[in-house]
Amino acid sequence: PQGRSKKKSRKHQRFMERRALLEQKGLLSPRRRLGSQAPAAGPEAGSTLTKADGTMAPRCGKVPKPKQVVSPSLSPSASPDSIARHHSVLLSRGNGSSKGVRTSSPLLRPGKYVAIDCEMVGTGPQGRVSELARCSVVNYDGDVIYDKYVQPELPIVDYRTRWSGITKQHMKSAIPFKAAQAEILKILKDKIVVGHAVHNDFQALKYFHPKDRTRDTSRIPMLNKRAGLPGRASVSLKSLARHLLQKKIQVGCKGHSSVEDAQTAMELYRLVEVQWETELARSLPPRPPSPITDPTADSNQYMDDQYWPTDLMASGL
Repeated sequence: PQGRSKKKSRKHQRFMERRALLEQKGLLSPRRRLGSQAPAAGPEAGSTLTKADGTMAPRCGKVPKPKQVVSPSLSPSASPDSIARHHSVLLSRGNGSSKGVRTSSPLLRPGKYVAIDCEMVGTGPQGRVSELARCSVVNYDGDVIYDKYVQPELPIVDYRTRWSGITKQHMKSAIPFKAAQAEILKILKDKIVVGHAVHNDFQALKYFHPKDRTRDTSRIPMLNKRAGLPGRASVSLKSLARHLLQKKIQVGCKGHSSVEDAQTAMELYRLVEVQWETELARSLPPRPPSPITDPTADSNQYMDDQYWPTDLMASGL
């Protein structure tokens, strides 16, 4: 037992020496001893800054305010900024894996959301092949950030004007598909993309967006239930808009407006945003325990030499 005590004492001595070295290099804050004076409260508390050599220097600028913690519950009428902060708290409880939403977007902001809708025309044999002819993208607030007509790669056989709203006249100002594709994918990169049956839009763009960053309003039971419709039923954007937004879209014989459809999808998303994102955060697998914070781990092992940087040991001891 006496030899064991000496070994532990030597470990502790090395630990204290290394701690002193870290404090000297400015990599570790000095420990406050019992009886020492607490730091002054008020505006003066953050007016000085301790340098690595121990001298004091005036701090420039204002002292940053502590971040507010958002409560788990949030009113549906909350502002977009409040919702964004709410999401950052919710998703911070999720998993850090590459498939999780938190990793791809640690702090969700309104600027990270866009809604998309595309209109297609018929090409190929009997016009059965659907190709992109117009694409519209709106931001979180429904403002248009992209809206262009696109020239398909194959000759147009059927303009499908009754549904698409596309006419031969529109193709005079259309840009080539490859150019449009590059512009649109640049907008969608690293964004949360909202859309109704949005897989059809991605298919027209010849693109696949990450599933964890896709919000498809055609596959959300909570929207259907809120509209008093069967949860698993396939409900059209037009029907959801009528039931939930008291809004009439896709009326008349001039075809759909991709701008209006994208704006409507974003409105529907925002209607159930908090509940939807909460459920997504809960569906993520639990984070594996860190070996450092694992309460079952023996903290004494981290005093061993193998856990210390070799360059620090060589320079200080």
